[in-house]
Amino acid sequence: MILKKWENLPEVMQNDSVRIYYEILQKKPFQLIIKRILDFCLSLVLVIILSPLLLVIAVIIKLDSKGPVIFRQIRVTTYNKRFKIFKFRTMTEDAEKFGTQVTTNNDKRITKAGHFLRKYRLDELPQLFNIILGGDMSFVGTRPEVPRYVGRYTDEMMATLLMPAGITSEASIIYKDEEKLLSDAEDVDLVYVMDILPEKMKYNLSSLKKFSLMNDIKVMLRTVKAVFLK
Repeated sequence: MILKKWENLPEVMQNDSVRIYYEILQKKPFQLIIKRILDFCLSLVLVIILSPLLLVIAVIIKLDSKGPVIFRQIRVTTYNKRFKIFKFRTMTEDAEKFGTQVTTNNDKRITKAGHFLRKYRLDELPQLFNIILGGDMSFVGTRPEVPRYVGRYTDEMMATLLMPAGITSEASIIYKDEEKLLSDAEDVDLVYVMDILPEKMKYNLSSLKKFSLMNDIKVMLRTVKAVFLK
């Protein structure tokens, strides 16, 4: 990707806090371009290799519960752009109508197949298409939030929107048991916005400052270890 000119950024991002991160990334144009190329190529290869697995998961979801195979939700990515994120459905049909947009560990809306898919993050596989189609996502980057949570971002948090949203990140690894942390909360949305989101953003912003392709590779390897070698 190539950074937009500062004056072309959304007004909500044109603040002194974001400028600090913008100037850091501006000095790494080659790495940003290579990051996009690697994202696209690796995603394409993985979709081809994993196509049998994707088909099997789709069949299991259909047999397990009523509803579509793919769950789509509006999230926010680069330059405050809204897009539809793709995931394998792990919850009951119309789950968002019967609960919060944050999932807890003991959430009754999660299906039997969903528990397994979420445990090994297999539900995230369709996001490979988010990477390929339009570059709305990357392998490594800040996890995309729904618009209502982005609306609670501080000026500095808006800096995370300088880069594509990611399938994984350092914050995702550290908070991989986020659902358990929220399981005893009386007001899940409030606890997430006031306590968990600010802490995750500290890691996201730190990762942005030290962005490099090597760090991306390290995060991807750590993710594999965190998910499959518990």
